[in-house]
Formats: sequence, C-alpha cells, structure tokens
Amino acid sequence: MSDISRYGFDDEYQQLFDMVDRYARENLHELSAKMDDDDWFPKDEYAKLSQLGVLGITLPSELGGAGMDEAAQAMVAHALAKWNPSLSLSYLASDNLCANNLNRHGSDFLREKYLPGFCDGTILGALGMTEPGAGSDALGSMATRARRDGDNYILNGRKLWITNGPEADVVLVYAKTDPEAGNRGISAFLVETGFPGFGVDKKLDKMGYRGSPTGELVFEDCVVPAENLVGEENNGVRVMMSGLDLERALLAAHCVGICERALELSIDWAKNREQFGTAIGNQQLVQRMLAHMYTDTASARNFCYQIIRECEGLTDDQVGRGEIHMRTAASVLLAGGAINRVLDNGMQIHGGMGFMREIEINRLYRCAKILEIGAGTREIRELIVGGELVR
Repeated sequence: MSDISRYGFDDEYQQLFDMVDRYARENLHELSAKMDDDDWFPKDEYAKLSQLGVLGITLPSELGGAGMDEAAQAMVAHALAKWNPSLSLSYLASDNLCANNLNRHGSDFLREKYLPGFCDGTILGALGMTEPGAGSDALGSMATRARRDGDNYILNGRKLWITNGPEADVVLVYAKTDPEAGNRGISAFLVETGFPGFGVDKKLDKMGYRGSPTGELVFEDCVVPAENLVGEENNGVRVMMSGLDLERALLAAHCVGICERALELSIDWAKNREQFGTAIGNQQLVQRMLAHMYTDTASARNFCYQIIRECEGLTDDQVGRGEIHMRTAASVLLAGGAINRVLDNGMQIHGGMGFMREIEINRLYRCAKILEIGAGTREIRELIVGGELVR
C-alpha cells in the first residue's frame, strides 16, 4: 500500500486510502476481466461504493456526502485505479466531473434534488463537453445549442466520447445559449437522461477502459427545465474551467494507481519467469526497465500529491488560470507520459505473454494511451505549461 503520510496528509487520509485499496483488491479486481471481455459496466457494484462512504466524498454531509475534499477524492481514484481502472474512470466522471461541479455551481434546488442520489449510488453522472467537431477546441467549435422557451430550454446537438454516457442518469451538458458571444455565450445544464429529446446514439467500442461505458449522446429538441441551468446563463465557461484543473490533478492520481499495479506485476514476472537457466529479473537489461518503471511511478506520484495539496481550498476565482492552471496541467503531462513508459516497459518484460489479451498487463497497456489524449491532449497540456511560463 502507498504511504500517504509522507506527503503531509494526516491519518484520516491514510485510513481512507487503505480502506479503498483493500476493498478494491478484494472485491473489484476480480471484475476487471469480465468488464474487459464483455464491455460490461457493473452498475450494482459501483453503487455498493456508497457503503464505503466514497460516493459523493466531496459533497456536504447534510446531503449524504462525506464532506471531505478533492485530496480524499484523489486517493479514492488512485486506489480504485490500481485494481480496476475502468471503474475508477467512471467514478471520476460521475463523482468529480459531474457531482462536484454541480455542488460548486448548482442552485440549492438542484443540489438538494440530485446530490443525495450521487451519494447513495442511485445516480450515475457524466460530463457532456466534447463533440464530434470540438475536441481540443471544445469552446470555440462547440455546436450544441440551447434556446430559452418559456420555462424550459431546448437543446440540440451531439456530444461524443462521453464517459458513462450510455449508463448515466444525469449529464452536465455545455451548450451555446448566445452563439454570437463566443465563449461568453456558453451555459451549463443538468440533463436527466429521461428528458424528452435525449438519446444515446451509440455505445463506443474502445481499445481500453472497456467496462467504463463511453457513448455519443444526441439532443434533438431536448426539453430541459430552466431550473436545471447550472450557474448563470452564458457563464458556463466559469463552471467548465473551474473543474478542469481539478480534473487534471485527479487524473494524475488515477495514472499513479495503474503505474503501481503495472510495476508490481512486472516485478513478480521478472522474479518468476526463467530463461537461460535463471529468473529474467537477474538480467541487467530487465533490471534497467524495472528501475525506469519505478522512477517514473515515484516521480508521477510525488508530483501528483504535491499538486493535490496545492489545490486544497482553492476558490473558483483561483483556478482555470495562472500558476495552479499550469501546475495541474504539468502534473497530468508528467503522469500521462509516465504511465505510457511504464506500461511499455511492463509489456516488454512480459514478452510474448504480455501480448495476450487476457493478461492483466495487456489490459493496463490498452488503457495507457488515452491518458495522453483525454482531459486535454499531451500537446494541449504542453501549450498550457509553456504559455504560462512565457506569459
């Protein structure tokens, strides 16, 4: 288990990490193969996380949450990712990208109506930002529109690569309410998937993270009550940007969990696989790969938890720009590169056996690449860091 206390966190955080790590190892790890083979999301098992108190971990206790901070959420993501990356990814999409944003920006009505469901596992959330023609340019190229019609908004458009989309109960959706105003004309809405005009066009067949459902969502004259506006009209960019920095910090923690598991698997394989009359771990070239895997993992973990500490207590006015914007981008830039190097070395150590689809290291390898693409591509992260350095 990871020693969280070395990063300055108190015993409460260590106990949380140890509890989730133990539960995930004993109950969720065994689901990974079936989730990968069948692209199956175990919604009932996800809901059981509420019994640990980790669903809605950043939400207020009066609404059923644990009242903890994003550092606690990062530790949950870290521990889950080590044993079941797909479930961890779905957890982050629902608990952070959707529920945490709703808690920070939603009206009292929305918070009281929906947040208890996130906490007890009866609501799974998703974030609807990316579109077929709007990936890295999510704001400028956004084509989804929302127009006011009495007591409702009418949404039209499509969202693509939406984690949890096919299984979600609610989606935090961004749409342009004043297209002529550019980025200043975007609003956020909480859309129930049962609202008229909402649909899932298709569930997407991915290389990795199978079992964490991803889909394309369609809004065809989708009727959304005006009371489901999150934040103020035409102020959706503030909602969006305040969440992106936290998302990157948490995604780095998710990467660390996978790196730790890949290193464990590779050390075990190196100790037990024999060639030329000895364990391959006795070969210096294999030791070199293990040394780099360890160093990448430790570097990503250290930077990740330093940044998470820096995110503590930040207000919406302090994120989305400046040094914390740069440093969260740098943390996931480092973690995304680290996980791809770690899994490449891990696969090499496993040799031909690692190329077999049913082997755990293979499942982890197929997850790694998207972590240099999702939540802002590697190049976008570099632009953020470089741009802030010369600003």
